[in-house]
Amino acid sequence: MNYRHAYHAGNFADVAKHLAVVAALLYLRRKDGAFAVIDTHAGRGKYDLESVEARRTGEAEAGVRRLAGLAAPDQTALSTYLGLARGDSYPGSPLIAAKLLRPQDRLVAIEKNAAEASLLTEVLKPFRRASVETADGYARLAALLPPAERRGLVLIDPPYESEGEFSDAARAFAAAYRRFATGIYVIWFPVKSQAEANRFCGEVLSAGVEKALRVDVSRADAQDGRLSAAGMIIVNPPWYFAEELGDAWTQVMPRLGAQLRLERIAGD
Repeated sequence: MNYRHAYHAGNFADVAKHLAVVAALLYLRRKDGAFAVIDTHAGRGKYDLESVEARRTGEAEAGVRRLAGLAAPDQTALSTYLGLARGDSYPGSPLIAAKLLRPQDRLVAIEKNAAEASLLTEVLKPFRRASVETADGYARLAALLPPAERRGLVLIDPPYESEGEFSDAARAFAAAYRRFATGIYVIWFPVKSQAEANRFCGEVLSAGVEKALRVDVSRADAQDGRLSAAGMIIVNPPWYFAEELGDAWTQVMPRLGAQLRLERIAGD
């Protein structure tokens, strides 16, 4: 799968993923202690929804732009996300994280593609506590853990371009989890077949995960050749996570013509 994100930014899967990222960050902000965010496949950080690429697929039109006018209670994950995602410039996960950092928090955004990393550096330049590394996110992740802050969020969101990427992501997570078992992890994956998705979830759990949620989101009307289903594994979800995100997704998914299933796959 070649998942050039400029074509897909703001689609239904982005909405689900970024709501989860926002909810995790808001949870971490509840305590005064500093936290770190590590984004292993950060991309360029910001995407023009009026670009040739975005207009060619129309995925944002069937995604985030269907949320225009949606209201949500203040200071919730949904209201925060809606505030960040307004307009023609859609924020990627590193920009979302950077905007939610406090002075004591920090972000390490890793991007292997030099051109994308250069664009990301410009996007994150206003944020003093955000840094960009042009590197292999899989190779760098374990070396960055545990963070000095001992609290944090790790986002593993690769493009799944290579045949072995599911196994690469699972191995990278396992190595990270051995070093930082208390962190919150959000691991995104496309669903090309349920059997493959189930195997991947099993590989992640085999690292000894004690608490995890699985999220599956799909659109029945997706056009041939386009992403129709995606998933996330959320390791060490905050205690209220399923309830708050469930409420947000219940409001959002009908507007996107999407279905979402939330399942606890480890822990009580």
